[in-house]
Amino acid sequence: MKLALSLLLAASLTAPALANHHGNAGVTVIHAGTMIDTEAGTTQTDQYIVIENGKIRDVLSERAYQRLEQPNHFIDLSDMTVLPGLSDSHAHLIGKAANYGYNSLAESTPRAAITGVANAKVTLEAGFTTIRNVGAPGFADIDLRNAIDDGDIPGPRIIPAGRSIGITGGHCDNNLLPFEYEQIAGGVADGPWAVRTKVRENKKYGAEVIKFCGTGGVLSKGTSIGAQQFSAEEMKAIVDEAHQLGMKVAVHAHGSKGIQTAIEAGVDSVEHASMITDESIRLAIQKGTALSMDVYVSDYILSEGEAAGILPESLEKERQVGKAQRERFQAAAKSGAKIAYGTDAGVYPHGLNGRQFAYMVKWGLTPMQAIQSATIVNAKLFDREGQIGVIKSGAYADIIAVDTNPLENIRALEDVDFVMKNGTVYRNATDG
Repeated sequence: MKLALSLLLAASLTAPALANHHGNAGVTVIHAGTMIDTEAGTTQTDQYIVIENGKIRDVLSERAYQRLEQPNHFIDLSDMTVLPGLSDSHAHLIGKAANYGYNSLAESTPRAAITGVANAKVTLEAGFTTIRNVGAPGFADIDLRNAIDDGDIPGPRIIPAGRSIGITGGHCDNNLLPFEYEQIAGGVADGPWAVRTKVRENKKYGAEVIKFCGTGGVLSKGTSIGAQQFSAEEMKAIVDEAHQLGMKVAVHAHGSKGIQTAIEAGVDSVEHASMITDESIRLAIQKGTALSMDVYVSDYILSEGEAAGILPESLEKERQVGKAQRERFQAAAKSGAKIAYGTDAGVYPHGLNGRQFAYMVKWGLTPMQAIQSATIVNAKLFDREGQIGVIKSGAYADIIAVDTNPLENIRALEDVDFVMKNGTVYRNATDG
């Protein structure tokens, strides 16, 4: 896998994304014409963000900035709206969006990992500086994280899940081949002690979060989206083992029974949550469980999915679940549930993660709430509070900018003009 990732190293180091950056040397100051304060839910004007060693040293008014020593680098974003780097709680960086159904059988894990290098670059350039990668074959997302952290390739900060855990024949298994091929996905386990072993294995190989499949899914062959997978005892074993090892747990769950059982078991986030009941919304609020509801992806699946190889049965399942999920999102938003920004990018092409903002606003969030879901809400879910999702002293210098205020037009976040991660500029379309 490391060999697969290294094949693109030479090209990555000379890519345009790395050719126009300031690096972390010395002091950089950004003049933000309008700055969104995600914690306060307000905006400020004419703020000067002081960056040193990849972190934000201070945020100053114009008067205070005049007393500052001359910086090594000055970035003028006085005509822009500046906000923290965005995050996505549900993405799949490994592999191609065009490889679904039987198309996926022709793609090796090393080839999928190489595609992940390209996916990481476009995701970062779209303004998403932190990604929770919820499942990948062969622990490829962990090697991708390491390559990014080592500075070999550009990409977002990755919180990897490694192999998704699932039951035999369930959503996280490979159900495309007949019996004689004896194909079983690496994360398959049945029984409380077997699932504990899978949690420990994921931890051993570098996973930072555990993802398991608690119901059937749209894109898996032969599974019902409403059917619960794993018993309550098995779910509790997964959650207890992960929490004991200091890891949070995300559950893939569409059906109402599986959602309720997973929340009762103590999961930290429910992915999709398509058929969540009012009772489960109340329980999620009570327990602090985040709902990561991918309310854009349905449009892409139904318009482009057939060409990508998505099976007819999967398209039919999406027709059943897409609108229901958006209506339940609306109910969750109205109830004040904790909604995390998660897109399922990878089902559709990476770099389009920002398209979901408009759908979240359409179905019940304010623009500020939608931005907060991709910043401070995800930061708390990721155990990165004060490090990401904010522009304040001590946080990573993850900063983006757009030429239109997204509080007035949320679609501005679909076309980000400036991207900085850890004090390094990876995109600057403001230079003219």
